[in-house]
Amino acid sequence: MSIRHLCMLSVHTCPLAALGGKKTGGMNVYIRDLAREFARRGIGVDVFTRRQGACEDHGGRSLGEGGRLAHIPAGPDDGLPPLAHLELLPEFTEGALAFAEAEGIHYDLIHSHYWLSGCVAHDLQAAWGGIPVVQMFHTLGRIKNQVARSESERESPQRIEKERQVVEQVDRIIAATPAEREQLQRLYGADPGKVATIPPGVNLDLFRPIELAEARRKVGVPLEDRMLLFVGRIEPLKGIDTLLRAIAILRAGCPDDAPCLYLVIIGGDPQDEAHENAEMQRLQRMRIELGIEDVVTFLGARSHRTLPFYYSAAEAVVMPSHHESFGMVALEAMACGTPVIASEVGGLAHLVRDGETGFHAEEQNSQQLAGKLSLVMDDPHLRRRLGEQAAAYARGFAWPRIADQLLEVFEGVVRR
Repeated sequence: MSIRHLCMLSVHTCPLAALGGKKTGGMNVYIRDLAREFARRGIGVDVFTRRQGACEDHGGRSLGEGGRLAHIPAGPDDGLPPLAHLELLPEFTEGALAFAEAEGIHYDLIHSHYWLSGCVAHDLQAAWGGIPVVQMFHTLGRIKNQVARSESERESPQRIEKERQVVEQVDRIIAATPAEREQLQRLYGADPGKVATIPPGVNLDLFRPIELAEARRKVGVPLEDRMLLFVGRIEPLKGIDTLLRAIAILRAGCPDDAPCLYLVIIGGDPQDEAHENAEMQRLQRMRIELGIEDVVTFLGARSHRTLPFYYSAAEAVVMPSHHESFGMVALEAMACGTPVIASEVGGLAHLVRDGETGFHAEEQNSQQLAGKLSLVMDDPHLRRRLGEQAAAYARGFAWPRIADQLLEVFEGVVRR
């Protein structure tokens, strides 16, 4: 094996941060679980991230044997929007260089995540003698601008230009789906020979089917009630307003003696009023206006290790997003044997197999979404079949299998 020491970059968000926050999601899970899989194979992995208040420990933290998390001081010790990190990148780069020098480590390759990390990777590459860089974007600014519904949701021209530069500078790019590969070529002029399509993986030791009664008991939902689940950041791109309208439609059609219907939303922090974002406030008002405040519960962020119980307790996991680069939540839910009802957009169009592991619903179509949810909830045999097929399909995304594919790319670029 030609990879002995690997540098992974996650500049703006810590892989161990609680999920569901404003800037925590699938990318955090990806970096953390991949680093642990590499470390399990005896590869020394250092993950560099900016020190901030959400990080409980500002020193090194273990990511498994041979894996470490290094919090690099750069700027204020609190959270910042991604664009605000731009002026901090030189300080971050100096901190990473100092860490490597103090540890006496020579890295064989840099694996950078998100455009900010790609910028740092370019400077580290030069300082470390031209070692190769493999980039994964996770989201693309041009795609986010295509689905933005307001000026506040649009990404800056600086981000777009930096992404273009990173595409040009790095040695290889990992795309999560064929759609992302096509977008990189069409919108950023990526060399087709530079882009490899490898999906994220899932931790099958953690995400596995749990018996319904056990899961319901763990999350506090009565066995006879109906439960739907959303997991993700609280932002307009996620389409939670479409889901709330669908719940109102379902509620209106329920007989008086029907079992209680619950929608559980994991993400954000509904109790932190001082820092509550505008989207959370809008959704809270909308829940009241639709008359569903008694059946929609905002739980805030949850530990990753508790999510399998929520996934397994739900009759379906709903992802009504306007765009998803991949859709890690969908993969985790399917691994737990839970059908997924998702918009047919981005990575979800490839990941969720309509009629096999769940259903697609037209983006922003609450009536159609309600209809697909009814299909799953009203037919236990269909729900069981979809769940079993979903779990079988998710096994093809086990992290050891995905790590094999990534190492093949890594070793190829190091040999060159």
